[in-house]
Amino acid sequence: MTGAEPVLTVRRLDAGIGGQQILHGVEFDVAATGVTALLGRNGVGKTTTARALLGLVRRSGEIRFAGERIDAALTHRIVQRGLGYVPEDREVFAKLTVRENLELATRGGAPHTDLVERLFPELTERADQLAGTLSGGQQQMVALARVLRNDNRLLVVDEPTKGLAPLVVGQVTDALAEAAARVPVLLIEQNLQVVARLARDVVVIAEGRVVHTGPAAEFLSDAARMRELLGVSRAAA
Repeated sequence: MTGAEPVLTVRRLDAGIGGQQILHGVEFDVAATGVTALLGRNGVGKTTTARALLGLVRRSGEIRFAGERIDAALTHRIVQRGLGYVPEDREVFAKLTVRENLELATRGGAPHTDLVERLFPELTERADQLAGTLSGGQQQMVALARVLRNDNRLLVVDEPTKGLAPLVVGQVTDALAEAAARVPVLLIEQNLQVVARLARDVVVIAEGRVVHTGPAAEFLSDAARMRELLGVSRAAA
């Protein structure tokens, strides 16, 4: 981590869905710049962590965002404070056009339309197309474009490259790299090539608990540790 105050601090976070507790005393920081990757095997609580930050699941503990506690705040208030969220399953409004999806997500002020058009020119061409008729990769572009249009203090991006073709993975990774130059990102990602390119820090979760934090390069170069915690030996070059 850098010497700057973290943009996000999480302490003693418990969270669950229904009657099942999924997170157990989760603690980590997100640096005020760059990408922090949240890693772990499938089903260990990564998405629940993201949803807990937004107040979308039952939770307890302390969450400080940009110096203020948000663990008791409602989801729309958290978003208004500048926490942009790209969910795992994109969750575009299928019966609205691309343009309507983007306009609906704009919180106020001057939207960054030039940035979105430069990163995703295909969306400009498909502005009047129903979002539900787009490919998975195009829907992911819409999901990212919705948060990139706004001024945010942190982006939480959940599995942005899951199921995408390699070419689209590259486009999404490029967009995240540019976004991270402007605003810190908490990235949940299984593609370790993407993690190796983007992340400066990593947080690893196993069975609902944080089991490792540290520099991304150091973790990704430790084959034994990666095999132990992720079930893979190394990030592909």
